[in-house]
Amino acid sequence: MALRIVRKKWILYRHIRDFKLLCEIAKILKEYFKTEITKTKKKQLLLRLRELGLYKERNSKLPLDAINHKINQLSHYMFGYQSEDKFMFSPLGNLFLKNMDNAEKSAKIFLAMLWSVQYEHPHGGTDKEFKLYPFRLIYKLLSDSRLDYKLYAFEVSYLVVFVKEAAIYESLIEKILELRKSSDAKLEELFQKDPHAYVNSAYEWDYYVSTLFKNAGVLDKEDGDIICRLKHGKTSFRNITKNFVTIPKNLFGFVAKLEKQYSFRKKPLLLNDKERLREDVIKEIYSFYPEILLDEIREKDTKLSNYLNLPKLIEQYANNPENETARLFEKVLNDGFNMFFNVEARRVGGSGHTDIECLYLTAKKKFAVEAKSTANKLLSINAGRLKKHREEIGGKYTIVITPRYVPATICDIEETPNVIILANTFAEYLYNCMENEVRDIDYADFDNIIVNNLGKDISRDISKLTISKFATVEIKI
Repeated sequence: MALRIVRKKWILYRHIRDFKLLCEIAKILKEYFKTEITKTKKKQLLLRLRELGLYKERNSKLPLDAINHKINQLSHYMFGYQSEDKFMFSPLGNLFLKNMDNAEKSAKIFLAMLWSVQYEHPHGGTDKEFKLYPFRLIYKLLSDSRLDYKLYAFEVSYLVVFVKEAAIYESLIEKILELRKSSDAKLEELFQKDPHAYVNSAYEWDYYVSTLFKNAGVLDKEDGDIICRLKHGKTSFRNITKNFVTIPKNLFGFVAKLEKQYSFRKKPLLLNDKERLREDVIKEIYSFYPEILLDEIREKDTKLSNYLNLPKLIEQYANNPENETARLFEKVLNDGFNMFFNVEARRVGGSGHTDIECLYLTAKKKFAVEAKSTANKLLSINAGRLKKHREEIGGKYTIVITPRYVPATICDIEETPNVIILANTFAEYLYNCMENEVRDIDYADFDNIIVNNLGKDISRDISKLTISKFATVEIKI
């Protein structure tokens, strides 16, 4: 069988394979770094890490590389993202920490986190040529009756981790079935053709990742025979095995639901999107929060879900052919602004009127909110029309909320009392207020940013506000 060998492969983290340890690291970040790290907190952290077996050196200096690797692994598995030396927990990361002592719920939450892992990854080393959801592909293969609902370690390390896009799925199935017909001698011959690439892929998947997933309860793993041994470095060897993984019975139905709604064939978001800031793409990636998960773990929270999924709701409403759901988006935004204790928001809408009329009670100042839903990107903003809408209510400025827009759109509002806030940025702020049980959400911070940045997209400023209020401080020792 002639198989093309490609050196570029998925980079799978191999720093921790003990899932409980990974969870403890997440807890440490959440517990210790709500504020600036003092020497006392550093000492407490050091002692805690020693208790967990994460720090074993005799000297008093904690290796920064070791900490960074562990934080990167949390980011890789979607516990949260890193920004400006801060760690911002994702919605699923926070949900996991709340349920980590419940094995059934935590497994389903972690599976949902894996479902959002994409290549190219914001915090991973996989080459940008890879454009797919790797673990969605893994679970799709494990759901395929032609493969007897299982994957062997040698198949993953020889074929799967070299897949660059989901479109080759049927070809991949054929190659796996053909590979299964090979004798151990033939398999050894194939692996010896490029031992450096294969030994790393085998070690990452078989020793680390599949074991981590087994400990997390998202895969079952069975030991099989050793096919051969490949040299790893100058003196060590790694086994190529027939160990195999399957989907746990209690997760089979949930996997099917995830695949139906969030297919492995879906194109991942582009980190180098020419018309979006990288940080906005990263936010959208980490905002993954499927409602079917809340149904599964019996933790349905419609209000939270609505705020959290604002960008997705916008697209859903905009894609309605009869345009029947536009006012639903306005309603979500209206509820969002009413979360500020010193803002009174009321939907208006209709031809010739602003979508939402708001009164900033503290300053006795009115402002308008325009909900711009669009299936693709907002192409333009009619500043003259916004002026009329604003004058009708006596507003000082207008906030335009939209999922995304073409760069030229910002020119439409230059030197006008209008600002743009991207929907995922607004949603992230509201979510973190709810997550951290902030009931007295003050609009003052928003107003201050707006009046000092009229005619601009203030999404980055709101994002910095969110990070400053709610992110944990990254370890710097």
